Amino acid sequence: MIRSNRVRALFALAVIAVSVYIAVTVPVRLGLDLRGGTQIVLETRSTPTTKADRAATDRTLEVLRGRVDALGVAEPTLVRSGAHRIIVELPGVQDPKQAADVLGRTAQLSFHPVLGAADAGTPAPAESGERVLPDESGQRLRLGASAMTGKDVKGADARFDQETGAGWHVTVDFDRTGRGRWAQLTADAACRPVGDPTRRVAIVLDDRIISAPQVDPSVACGTGIAGGSTQITGSFSDSEARELALLINGGALPVPVETVEQHTVGPTLGARAITASAWAAVVGTALTALFIIVVYRLMGALAVVALLAYGLISYAALAALGATLTLPGLAGFVLAIGMAVDANVLVFERAREEHASRRRPSARSALTAGFRNAFSAIADSNITTLIAAGLLFLLASGPVRGFGVTLGIGVVASMISALVVTRVLADFAASRPWVRRRPRVTGLATAGRVREALVRRDPRPMRRPRRWLAASAVVLVLAASGIAVRGLEFGIEFTGGRLIAYETPQAVDPERARDALADAGLPHAVVQSAGDTGLTVRTGQLTDAQVDTVTRTIGALGEGDGDGGDGAKNGDGAETTKVRDELIGPSLGEELRRNALIALGVALGAQLLYLAARFRWLFGTAAVAALAHDVVILVGVFAWLGKPLDGVFLAALLTVIGYSVNDSVVVFDRIRELLRRDRKTPLSQITDRAIVQTLPRTVNTGMGAVLILASLAVLGGESLTDFALALLIGLAVGTYSSVFTAAPVAVTLHGHRRGDRRTPRPPARRAAPPRAASRRG
Repeated sequence: MIRSNRVRALFALAVIAVSVYIAVTVPVRLGLDLRGGTQIVLETRSTPTTKADRAATDRTLEVLRGRVDALGVAEPTLVRSGAHRIIVELPGVQDPKQAADVLGRTAQLSFHPVLGAADAGTPAPAESGERVLPDESGQRLRLGASAMTGKDVKGADARFDQETGAGWHVTVDFDRTGRGRWAQLTADAACRPVGDPTRRVAIVLDDRIISAPQVDPSVACGTGIAGGSTQITGSFSDSEARELALLINGGALPVPVETVEQHTVGPTLGARAITASAWAAVVGTALTALFIIVVYRLMGALAVVALLAYGLISYAALAALGATLTLPGLAGFVLAIGMAVDANVLVFERAREEHASRRRPSARSALTAGFRNAFSAIADSNITTLIAAGLLFLLASGPVRGFGVTLGIGVVASMISALVVTRVLADFAASRPWVRRRPRVTGLATAGRVREALVRRDPRPMRRPRRWLAASAVVLVLAASGIAVRGLEFGIEFTGGRLIAYETPQAVDPERARDALADAGLPHAVVQSAGDTGLTVRTGQLTDAQVDTVTRTIGALGEGDGDGGDGAKNGDGAETTKVRDELIGPSLGEELRRNALIALGVALGAQLLYLAARFRWLFGTAAVAALAHDVVILVGVFAWLGKPLDGVFLAALLTVIGYSVNDSVVVFDRIRELLRRDRKTPLSQITDRAIVQTLPRTVNTGMGAVLILASLAVLGGESLTDFALALLIGLAVGTYSSVFTAAPVAVTLHGHRRGDRRTPRPPARRAAPPRAASRRG
């Protein structure tokens, strides 16, 4: 025993030491929704000549990486997602239109001889290959057929001529094939008079002339510019030269790309989200710690120390894995605190049972038995949560995937903190002489108020299980009627469209904003308030011009005098700011909606398989029935409230599934344990005893989770309110269903399987036989 304690202590010290080192030396990478910036998801499209396969997407990624590098963005991220998508993250970029213009150009680069100037009314020539396009200054030029393409370009670079002071210029290098073509193209142009438009060469990108330089007078007619390199000079600024080099150098994408998703978050919104989540974590953890200390006294205080270790281990794991911490990820980090409390509560409640039964007279022996008896329930409940976290990582995307990562890390860290750190501290404290002399200080010497009240009343909820099933059915019908009556309001992630959030200097009535947008040509815009001075506008697909119209309209209302003014700024100079901009393409929205349904189905199936393997099909079926009950109720309540179902709701829903199974596993684990000891007592009575024995753990764990979620709902900001609300509803419904839905279903199915539709009742007590008369008269 002493040796195993030393091993656990050394392991705990090693884990904490490594975690401290990582936390100090390795920073956690923040997602764009926390530090501000733009994320663009591009999808490659096939052309008649090129298929957009994995190889073409990889080549496109390399071209885009060169473009992003030329933009000068600090720490950009470009990764391929699947065979056809590229995710581009641009920290600090607040103008998504500029980024999308540079990244989204299909960039079919070509070089053309200039055949002459064209009048404004001159139509495009009918000859094959000829076209009329305006140059950089707006002059219309008639261009000949393409003489070269971007494939002939070896590279382009913007340089500053320090020797002559001529300023910025662009150097273009050609490959072996391009050398001869460029020499011939410039040789023909050099034969034209200086200043004549026909002496120019037009560089065209996607039917737009990006440069039309004139061949230098020093170039002889018929000779051209040889050597495979040329310079484009002019009155270039730094940014103009770099952009021209960027477009020439990375001009030819192998296949066209289309923007299917775009998210822009302002830095102030990200900073507020971090502050709000940090306050929610501090307040929620403090309230939970206070509750645990009040209930479990010394052992509760040691569990709080283990919670701090949990936070350190989780943070270090995020940093070591290079995971990106997103806003939902922060919520998952905070939520896992409640799950870390759950393991400690399970152990302490089992230790209380052992101490109250007098089988373990000392606190230390009761703790040892508590850790041993609670291990299977802790393992099963955490594995079910890991299944939900894994599904989020595999089937979700973006910030929701980050939530799955932090939730999974939190579950593993909570098991280490509860089963290792808490045990080391608890064993050390329980072995102290002053603690042995004062057993009540440990918090384990008393059964607890909830348990004492249950023992006094001796409830038998499974005496009539069908009543509970009828009550659950009524609640289920009421919730499901919300889906039928109100319908489901899907977020733009599942429908596609545009969502723009604004922060205005003064409050704007959503109805006024809706009318103003209708007058501006957007009658179907959905406008909602977000906080005191926030406003969100949700529409279908919008052009950049329409987005500018929305911004001007909201700005005029938010910066006016409050009486329908002309859009003047307030006296303090405050302006309306765009804090969030999200774009989801219709094809991506349909795909995300399909993946959400797949994730939900896979989650239910995975839970059923796991529970059937760990317990038996009877309990697995009952738990999954309770899960379906919880899912329908949660979706129905959101339908009644008119809340949108989006990716964050999906994360909450899968978390509720894990939590509901967690509760059911604890009850079924106790039923399994009691059945091993007593195989003659009817299942209904065994279930009653299991519910009574596990209800204190359910109440205490639920209180810890409620304090955490309430802190998120109140302090976590508008972006986390719906998330916390969904989890609070799911927590209440999941706690109810584990006792009054899953257990009655198991008892009822057990009765049907045995061919007896009645719930087994305890056998009637027989009268004791009369004692024989004593011979002693």
